[in-house]
Amino acid sequence: MTGSGKHSGGFTLIELVVSMVVVSIALGGVLMVMNYTVQHSADPMLQHQAVAIAESYLEEVLLRSYADPDGSDGETVRSLLDDVDDYDGWADTGACDQEGTAITGLESYTVSVAVDDAVLNTVACKKVTVTVSHPTGINLKLSGYRTNY
Repeated sequence: MTGSGKHSGGFTLIELVVSMVVVSIALGGVLMVMNYTVQHSADPMLQHQAVAIAESYLEEVLLRSYADPDGSDGETVRSLLDDVDDYDGWADTGACDQEGTAITGLESYTVSVAVDDAVLNTVACKKVTVTVSHPTGINLKLSGYRTNY
């Protein structure tokens, strides 16, 4: 207040400091949300890639014979795997095509296949489970069944 009793328009130093603190806290919250969003923006793409990889491997295994057509077990080269059981325990570091060639851009995924005997409605079958993992925490399991038809 001035000596004449009129109020001068303006901010005090305290009001200015308080407003700066409030604005900086709000700005910090907005920047944290933006940072989180940017860090996780690729997650849907990685999840979609994991599903596509699992579907590809599962389809490859389920299209093989139920029983071993040549009577030999223990094939160690992917192109020689000729029946569902041959894939049990199969693992790839990086997604690969059916010939075992690494697929560019998918090197960070790990893929494993498990085959177990199962029964569905009294019908003997094999349950195939494909697990696809990524270092970001994605761990996807996809299962399918193969009967002797």
